[in-house]
Amino acid sequence: MAPKAPKSPIPNLFFFLLLILSAFSAAAASGKLRSRRPCRRLVFYFHDILYNGENAANATAAIVGAPAWGNTTVLTGMNHFGDVVVFDDPITVDNNLHGPPVGRAQGFYIYDKKEIFTAWLGFSFVFNSTEHRGSLNFAGADPLMNKTRDVSVIGGTGDFFMARGIATLSTDSFEGEVYFRLRADIKLYECW
Repeated sequence: MAPKAPKSPIPNLFFFLLLILSAFSAAAASGKLRSRRPCRRLVFYFHDILYNGENAANATAAIVGAPAWGNTTVLTGMNHFGDVVVFDDPITVDNNLHGPPVGRAQGFYIYDKKEIFTAWLGFSFVFNSTEHRGSLNFAGADPLMNKTRDVSVIGGTGDFFMARGIATLSTDSFEGEVYFRLRADIKLYECW
């Protein structure tokens, strides 16, 4: 009897590659590998007017905590490090401060670095318009010197129940340390 020739590994390799390819195709067909597109996109502006000791009637934000070298009517030096500001700012659909508000941006920001002008934000958009009801909640670092900054959309209520996504913030306007306007381009990736 003649000895048997050794089996070629090519059929096994072919079978293994076919198995991997079919698993990859199944995952792609189920949508797990597709690019994510927002299920909802919104753009709003919020207008922050910081109390400076003279503008109590118009102020929408106030310093509520300051380091020992600071005070609560003027932002501290060193990139405002240590200042804690709470706000209740009007939200508009355009960049006009006097436009009809669709809600309020309510929350706080903490200036958190000595070396760089940056803050950490935690806030909600509380809507009170006929178009939107409920709230959207945001949190994240805000490196203010960057042209655009992303903060997380971490939830919501009403029309925005359990929403998740990203809000790209950009400073649309500012007047010294008293007024600034932020544009919030909101992209929701989980919509109910």
